[in-house]
This record gives sequence, C-alpha cells and structure tokens, in this order.
Amino acid sequence: MTKKSSPIFNQSRAVYAGLAAATLALVLIGCSNDNADSESPLSPEARLGELIFNDASLSASGRQSCASCHDAAHAHTPANDLPAQFGGADLTLQGGRSAPSLRYLDTNTAFHFDEEGTPTGGFFWDGRAASLQAQAGGPFLNPVEMANKTVSEVVGRLAQASYASAFKAAFGENILNNPESAFERMTWALQKYQLEDKSFRPFNSKYDEYLRDKAVLNPQESRGLQLFKDQAKGNCAACHPAEKGADGSHPLFTDFTYDNLGVPRNPALAQNKDPAFFDLGLCEQAGGRLADRTDLCGAFKVPSLRNVAQRKVLFHNGHFKSLKEAVTFYVQRDTHPERWYPLNTDGTVRKFDDLPSQYHANVNTTEAPYDRKPGDAPALTDAEIDDLIAFLRTLDDGYASR
Repeated sequence: MTKKSSPIFNQSRAVYAGLAAATLALVLIGCSNDNADSESPLSPEARLGELIFNDASLSASGRQSCASCHDAAHAHTPANDLPAQFGGADLTLQGGRSAPSLRYLDTNTAFHFDEEGTPTGGFFWDGRAASLQAQAGGPFLNPVEMANKTVSEVVGRLAQASYASAFKAAFGENILNNPESAFERMTWALQKYQLEDKSFRPFNSKYDEYLRDKAVLNPQESRGLQLFKDQAKGNCAACHPAEKGADGSHPLFTDFTYDNLGVPRNPALAQNKDPAFFDLGLCEQAGGRLADRTDLCGAFKVPSLRNVAQRKVLFHNGHFKSLKEAVTFYVQRDTHPERWYPLNTDGTVRKFDDLPSQYHANVNTTEAPYDRKPGDAPALTDAEIDDLIAFLRTLDDGYASR
C-alpha cells in the first residue's frame, strides 16, 4: 500500500524544487559567490539578494543600487566623502544623514528599551527599522534615495531584471504578479545575503588576530587600547565594548544604544539651509511612538567602531571628515568649544548649535571625556589622541588576509 504524502511534505518538496531551479538559473546567468568560502556557499535566496544588492536598474534613476552607498571595498560604506549621498530620479536630491555601515549588524535587534530603560537596537541612525529586511526595503521607496514611488514600481523593475526567472523559480512562477509579496521576498533575499555573506562580518582585523593570540599590538596601539578602556581618559569602551563576550565571541565595538553628543551643525547638508530645521534623531522616529520622549531628542545610534578609520565622514550628519578631527572633538568639545561651534554676535559660543536650546540638556555632559569645562585640560593630549587612533586602525577588516 502506497503511503500518501502529507501536505507539509509536498510543500517542502515544492520549495526545495524551486530553490534547486533557482540555483540552476543563477548558474546560467553567471552569478558567482566570490565572498563566501567553499565550505559556506550562499543559498540561492542569498545569491539573489546579492544580485539585487548590486542592481542599479531597480532605482528610478537607473544608476543607484544598495552597493552605491554601501561599497564592499569601503567596508560597506560610501566610497566618497559626501556628508550625505545624492539620490532621486535624477540623482540631484541630497539625503539628510550619512550612510551607515552595513557590517556587524547580524546580532542587532529591533528597537526596544532594555531593563534599565535604555533605548537599544533598531536599524538606521534613528532605529526606525526593526530588522535588516526592513532596513533593506527603505531606500527603494525613499524619494531622496532610489526614489520608486510605489512597491509596484520596484517590482516592475525587478520583473525586467536578468535574474527575474531565477526569482520566480525560487519564490513561485506568479510571484511577480503580487507586488507586495514579491517586495517582501525581495527584501528577505537582501537580508539573507547580508546574514550569509561573511564579508559583512569577517572578524579578521588585527585586533581580532590579537584576541586569537596570532598578532601583537605595537607599543602605540597598546597605549591606544588602554586609553580606549580608561574610564577617566578616552572612556570609549563605555559605548563601544572591546572585550570578548561571555561566550567567547569577539566584540562588535557597539552596544547598539543611543547617545547625544552635541555634534556641530553641518552647513554642507542642504536641509540645514533652513535655520529652523533640526534633525532630532530618536524622538522623531517614524511612527511618532517616541514623540513624547523629548529627553531623547538629539540622540542617535551608537555605531560600531570596526572599520571607523576607513570612514570618509563621521557622525550622523557627516560633519567630520577625519578620525583625528572627530576624536579631538570628543575631548575638546567642552574644554575648547570655540574650536567647534560658531560665535554669537556678542562673542559667546553658540554651543550645541544643531539642537534647539530646549534640548541642550539632553547632551551627554556627565561621562568622561565630556565632564569638563572651559579652562580644564582635555582628557587626552594630542599624542594620546594619536595613540588612540593607532588602536582604532587595528579594527580595520582584512588584516588576517594580507
């Protein structure tokens, strides 16, 4: 007597067959996986995600892809030093924030308040996306990025892509006839790509090798590490943990929380030409759920410091263009504010000029190195700043493969 197949078995068999067909289709159109090793090849869905990630035809301009702002050769950040990238239908519209790195985000969570009430997690500078998938979908519909007007427009472009047949083989012959479902599968594939491709989290910096006892920090780098951890000096580890986890995992150099640093206003951002405009970050998170948390106005996500030395602009508004300048700001913001902020007509310093005055009290002024006032010595000397930067350069990916 022949045993009847269960619906679950039949569904699994259909999915397996679809993925097998997708794999064949991807091979036929020449998709390769240069980043994954032979023991961990990308799944068919992730390989589709790789194609989507690099496909500029999915934008209204036909000239912008995910990779345009998240270049793998630059630690998945922009290759240029613009404070915010240009997008829109003709690539003439400037965004409002710098493009964050996509690396080391696989263990990040949706936005939440932890047991101590600390805002934590979320994707983008203001934590508005709950997952890598949600983050991946945002730029396609953002008018100053890829600038598609609707999900249907995105999927219409996807239907014209060279890998459309592979997409249908993976997700169903009629998937492109349902724009909402197709967009959900498309962004899911992008998430799969970022989770599976090890180039998004290689853990192969000099510091990683140091933690594996396979590299030695030179004297300057060692001094920098101590300054990084010293609570009275750099105090960087307060938000950028540098120790292994309890499970032996290597540090991500972010605790995924938020901080308000009073970063100077960036006149290079078009949105700042309006003196009444202020980017308030967390309290203006999409959906308005934090609108009544005025104590969070001006707070932005704490980014990972991995590959920070490769960044061509720093902070959410891209105000600083060198690591030396950014670290010096950290330690001199309060001791020498006139070096960082404009002057009022009476000669006083207009400190925290990128925040309305009612939110100035939100700025972090209690933790080192911000717990100082004019006339005090900065927490770090110029030589110590150089030592700290030498250590930060050990966080660049790629050392183990050099």
